[in-house]
Amino acid sequence: MTSNFFKCFFIFTVLISLFVCLIIPSVSSTYSAVYSSQGFVWPLTGYTYISSYFGSRISPTAGASSYHSGIDIPAPSGTPILAVCSGIVAFASWGAGGGYTIVIQNGTLNLSFSYCHVSPIFIVKKGDFISSGTIISTVGPKNVFGINNNPYIDENGLPTNGATTGTHLHLTIKKDGKAVNPLDYFNL
Repeated sequence: MTSNFFKCFFIFTVLISLFVCLIIPSVSSTYSAVYSSQGFVWPLTGYTYISSYFGSRISPTAGASSYHSGIDIPAPSGTPILAVCSGIVAFASWGAGGGYTIVIQNGTLNLSFSYCHVSPIFIVKKGDFISSGTIISTVGPKNVFGINNNPYIDENGLPTNGATTGTHLHLTIKKDGKAVNPLDYFNL
């Protein structure tokens, strides 16, 4: 009887594994993209609250600037991040105060999009062409390890994903190399 149980369990496991292997890869890499009237995709589906706006602010933590070059959108670690606009990945690495960062450039529009505090497990790399609405990463964890001389730490002395007090996406948009208010590109 135990032998039959293990045979059934083995067959069930194999069938589930095949189902996952065949079905999961066919899921589109586009994740419920919400387009603005200008054709830009909001980067975090279901998360629109902004905890820190573009421009002057009181610095929330050591190492963070009092001039905020973008917007902060709080979301749980693991939340998919969508490409705001099509372009080429110009940077995908550790970015100091921005923590793990991805930068996508659109040469036609003279725009660049910086996504900061993302997951250290990159799914895009420098040189990749990315279509608007494609998942490029996920919101990273607050704490990251393995960065030599990481000066950013939390209240417990643990190293953080750049200058951050919690999980969120920092989005900077630059036009002709100058930071502009990201909200000018969206109609929330």
